[in-house]
Amino acid sequence: MSFTTLRGFSSKITLLGGFANKRVYIRPPIIINTTKFGSLSLLSRHYSAKKYTEEHEWVDVDENGIGTVGITDYAQTALGDVVYVELPEVGKFFNQSENIGAVESVKAASDIYAPVSGKIIESNNKLTDKPSLINKSPESDGWLCKIELSNPDELDKLLDKQDYEKHCSSESH
Repeated sequence: MSFTTLRGFSSKITLLGGFANKRVYIRPPIIINTTKFGSLSLLSRHYSAKKYTEEHEWVDVDENGIGTVGITDYAQTALGDVVYVELPEVGKFFNQSENIGAVESVKAASDIYAPVSGKIIESNNKLTDKPSLINKSPESDGWLCKIELSNPDELDKLLDKQDYEKHCSSESH
């Protein structure tokens, strides 16, 4: 990872108070994280929001190209009380839409698919002992794994929150 500092920035701030008004010019360094994924425009385009699949998985990618993956609230509601979670193996590479695990509930079982391609770098081992975390917090503490994206352009194929909500409402009718 490398960092780029932009130096052409300056702003004028007027401080009020004390004995007199003082004018201060500030030139702070602005640090932009540039990853192996390329430019700032790529980062702002891809890493602005959580993305969803039509199969009810979500991925939230940070500025380092690491995606946190889980199932949606809609999916956990449809499944009911989760009693078992099969997590993906750390270090294993998965292609987009490939089966990475499963979730079993008292009502049904459902496969989990990779929303993006990449290498699994961490699994949420808390789910082994407490699979109910998925029911309590499916899009936060109940995350399944972290994946190092190999192709960030795949995010463009996923749904944003508004499109995902439309998909869910059409699916329930």
